[in-house]
Amino acid sequence: MVSERGLQVLRAIVEDYVETNEPVGSKSIVERHAFGVSAATIRNDMAQLEDEDLIAAPHTSSGRVPTDKGYRVFVDHLAQVRPLSSAQRNAITAFLADPADLDDLMVRTVRVLTRLTGQVALAQYPSFARAHVTHVELVALSPSRLLIVLVTDAGGVSQRIVPLPVELDEPELGVLRAVITELLTGRSVRRGAERVEAAAETSYGPRIDAALGALLRAVAEELAEFRQERLVMAGAATLARREHDFRGSIHPLLEAIEEQVTLLRLMSEMHVDEHGLAASIGTENAAFGLGEASIVASDYLTHGGTARVGVMGPTRMDYPSNLAAARAVARYLSQLLEEDETGR
Repeated sequence: MVSERGLQVLRAIVEDYVETNEPVGSKSIVERHAFGVSAATIRNDMAQLEDEDLIAAPHTSSGRVPTDKGYRVFVDHLAQVRPLSSAQRNAITAFLADPADLDDLMVRTVRVLTRLTGQVALAQYPSFARAHVTHVELVALSPSRLLIVLVTDAGGVSQRIVPLPVELDEPELGVLRAVITELLTGRSVRRGAERVEAAAETSYGPRIDAALGALLRAVAEELAEFRQERLVMAGAATLARREHDFRGSIHPLLEAIEEQVTLLRLMSEMHVDEHGLAASIGTENAAFGLGEASIVASDYLTHGGTARVGVMGPTRMDYPSNLAAARAVARYLSQLLEEDETGR
């Protein structure tokens, strides 16, 4: 068991190592932190931390650096997440104000987060699987081309041009509008997809059936897009600037950024605390091929439940500040989505 002072020494080592990128010795701890004990006492505390595999010596007779386990204990024993400055909070508010649509909001979210942290920023889109279709519109661009617009109560918007195999007049288009509206409006995305699949069994006559078949195929594809998990990212270039913080190659991180599936799984499986904050550190990510990376995240509220926003970088990161930034951005994102929902 680590003593209370031992935890404070671990905190000092983590903070100093993150700041300086140099191994931390007992003398520097005494000089930089007001423990009120001798360097010999601090060395004894450090020996206990090393026995617990919380710190390690990268070189003989050097200072000590945190291990992945040490970072985990440090994060788990954070008394509080460091608050953002008023300038940082104002930057979030200004950067996220008045987005054009959900896509614009998500892009802005990761851009401001990577600016605040200097890390790769990640944000899950709100899940639209449980969202409901609130509006369906069919616009005739020509007798054989339609624009279909689908809107959900979670902010999802889909627009697609559908070429038809036949030319339809206005009464026939009216039938299509009525059928599609009845199938989808007020239904969940999942239920709407089921109804679209079953609708092919009903006949409205050869011409309308042919056009409806093409339209239903397009609608089914758009609903499937709504149900897919999506991730938006920014700041991949920061990895190149921090490459010296990785013992091995940064290629696994770059591959994860490119493929997204791994990061979506990892973000979804992270366990949050009672404040909606989560951290997955170093070797805890080995199963995802990201054993040299850490991810910190915060939940934000969506109409369909919760999603996550966070940052990814080397294990030597400023966990309190990064968690604070993720939490602040998540809270503002929740507020914007709530205002959008109540304002509809």
